[in-house]
Amino acid sequence: MKIFGQHDEGTIKQFSDVRERAVDAALMADGHVGYVMPIGGVAAYRDEVSVVGVGFDIACGNAAIRTGRTLADLGDSPERVKKVLTQLADDVARTVSFGVGRRNQADDAPVDDPLFADPAWDAVPAKERRGLLVKARQQLGTVGSGNHYVDVFADEDGTLWVGVHFGSRGFGHTIASAFLAMGQGKAWGERVPEREVLLNVAQPIGHDYWHLMNLAGRYAYAGREWVARKVVELLDARELELVHNHHNFAWRETHGGEEVIVVRKGATPAFPGQKGFIGGSMGDDAVIVQGVTPDRASPELVSTQRDALYSTVHGAGRVMSRTQAAGKRNRRTGKVISPGRLTPEMMQEWIGEKGVILRGGGLDESPHVYRRLPEVLAAQEGTVEVLHRLRPLVVVMAGADEFDPYKD
Repeated sequence: MKIFGQHDEGTIKQFSDVRERAVDAALMADGHVGYVMPIGGVAAYRDEVSVVGVGFDIACGNAAIRTGRTLADLGDSPERVKKVLTQLADDVARTVSFGVGRRNQADDAPVDDPLFADPAWDAVPAKERRGLLVKARQQLGTVGSGNHYVDVFADEDGTLWVGVHFGSRGFGHTIASAFLAMGQGKAWGERVPEREVLLNVAQPIGHDYWHLMNLAGRYAYAGREWVARKVVELLDARELELVHNHHNFAWRETHGGEEVIVVRKGATPAFPGQKGFIGGSMGDDAVIVQGVTPDRASPELVSTQRDALYSTVHGAGRVMSRTQAAGKRNRRTGKVISPGRLTPEMMQEWIGEKGVILRGGGLDESPHVYRRLPEVLAAQEGTVEVLHRLRPLVVVMAGADEFDPYKD
């Protein structure tokens, strides 16, 4: 068992509970309380997969594309560059759909992708299958709300990158909810408490979940790559490199000479040489990282990487809940029930000082609610190295009032 960084009592308790059921486990430095398993938790099981470990947003993850354009290409003066980036922010907000439905200008999402004909769909009850297929097609390429985003960055050399963060949307949420129910002896679609459900992948229910989880992974990859490439197109740029990872998922891996199923809930795979894209916040730098390779690692560091189950953080990690940040309002009337700790002025001051052009975004996603990413990465004890630091130029998110039942 390996714990990186400092955590509150609730997070440690959740992690300890998970560790009792797992072969091995690790907690990343961005960890915080989640449903049963903490965000930032990694757990290895023998022939079992945790439904709440993978989570409701199956295959949530990050994709980043390095483009062939630079900041200097956008204009010969700061005023010109700002004008171009402001137009780009508006174009992204108009073209890409946030929230639930795909309703903005772009209508060429890959809804005929081969994943829609995959045999795994047969694991969905016949009476539910058509509705789920319709939902999946309608939401493919939608970004959602909460902490999901589309960003444009500049790296240390001024090269422009496009980054996105979201998962399998309502498709994945439906699969997770259904198997959480069935794992508790209930029917598909029945609402049940968020409790630990470990499914043996050799048994029919575990087999079906495993294949549908992987289908949700393909779905998330298709959606993220389509959105990221759509923004590259808006930039009139070429794609030079793609860095793409899930951070809510389960994989078959070999650790300590044994094949196990590794569940990462809010944790990025970081095997030696494997690249990852990790976001900070709407007002902080993001990074491209790589698992340190053996030729650059001491024996002690190699051991620490193993203890981490070759994983690292997926973001900076929350230190303030959504309600603590933004307060609580009556959804029907909009009346404030209890005020939050942040104000719009506080958020605007932060992103203004960073020069970020923001579209959407609520107080619950203000930079104030997150740890600082450099500190979190430092707490990972050198297991990953930073290849690029990405300064946010444009951040586009759902508006604070955008309804999305799948944002968490």
